Amino acid sequence: MSPRIALAVARRVLRQLQRDPRTIALVLVVPPVLLTLLKYAFDQDPSAFQQVGGPLVGLFPFITMFLVTSITMLRERTSGTLERLMSMPLAKLDLLFGYAIAFAALATVQAAIATAVAFGLLDLHVAGSTVVVGLLAVGNAVLGMSLGLFVSAFARTEFQAVQFMPAFVFPQLLLCGLFVPRDQMAPALEAISYALPLTYAFDALQRVTVDGSLGTAGIVDVVVTIGVTLAALALGAVTLRRRTA
Repeated sequence: MSPRIALAVARRVLRQLQRDPRTIALVLVVPPVLLTLLKYAFDQDPSAFQQVGGPLVGLFPFITMFLVTSITMLRERTSGTLERLMSMPLAKLDLLFGYAIAFAALATVQAAIATAVAFGLLDLHVAGSTVVVGLLAVGNAVLGMSLGLFVSAFARTEFQAVQFMPAFVFPQLLLCGLFVPRDQMAPALEAISYALPLTYAFDALQRVTVDGSLGTAGIVDVVVTIGVTLAALALGAVTLRRRTA
């Protein structure tokens, strides 16, 4: 892999995103708006917002980056852009890591805005460091990005890419422990939850927001999240084809 080529690809993707205000709005505006709606939905029960708000600061970026990345990469596959790029002297990893760098930069801005709104304007409080929550939010957004790049290989239209949200993301949201503690689920569902990457991302956020620090178990969660991110990028390179049939 050539860092120079990967950075050149990243700059091209960022220029392309700058010309797409709807995508920018989805990534940067939607998470703070959802957090704001959540706060006022629990207006009569502020403790509920304090309980779920911290983890959602990190989970909303995961969802939006997954959606945006999968659709954007699919457009590149179906429009012929990917085929033209792959006819040039660059490796698959150059291309994929270029996209990863671009979307990771966007994810950093997204997480920073969501964190600033949640802890600054919405008066959200957590037991641990808000900086750590922000960093975990960035990591979760990058996780969503890498999974979006990977699953885009299995869609042939944008509608199919959107279908991965209920098929791939929503089950992880239901089983990660956000709504019901995993030890209170049916044994089969609890066992499945340990195979889902969002479970570890949520656990890390939960430890910081409730317990005040990651601890040893939280560090393991972060390592697993990073491992899944790298594995998804590697699998994305394997599934990268010159043509989308």
